[in-house]
Amino acid sequence: MSKNDCCTCGAANAMQAFKGRSFNVNFKQLNRVVHGLDGHECTECAEVEFDAPSAELYAQAGDELVEDAKRVMAEEMKRIRRKLHFTQKNAVQLLSGGGHNAFSRYERAEVEPPKPLFVLMRLLDRHPELVRELQAINECADINALLVQKQQQREN
Repeated sequence: MSKNDCCTCGAANAMQAFKGRSFNVNFKQLNRVVHGLDGHECTECAEVEFDAPSAELYAQAGDELVEDAKRVMAEEMKRIRRKLHFTQKNAVQLLSGGGHNAFSRYERAEVEPPKPLFVLMRLLDRHPELVRELQAINECADINALLVQKQQQREN
């Protein structure tokens, strides 16, 4: 295999050099364009191999995009929690059942919140009237009623 052969599809002499091209970096429906990249592209399967400096630029853009996404999610979690008048401790107890400092870590973008929790927070942002219902469900009032009913059935 020569250096012009594609490592992905194996096509002989298929890697063609390019200079100054732009590529998109995507993460969670976010997009960033990186300009001025050099490398090689396979004419058969379109596999791209960047040269070392371009690979570094592309990776850096991807890392920045991930960090930006984490910060936006963190800010959104904090905004919604405050809108709902929850303390971080209340939010953990009611919504996630995680550790005592889980929301603090989400809001500082140290840890990405689980997707179901983020979706729930966004749903509560749109429908804050559901907080009371969520509190009732969290208190297991409906489950306790079912348990009492089950116990009564056993006794009869």
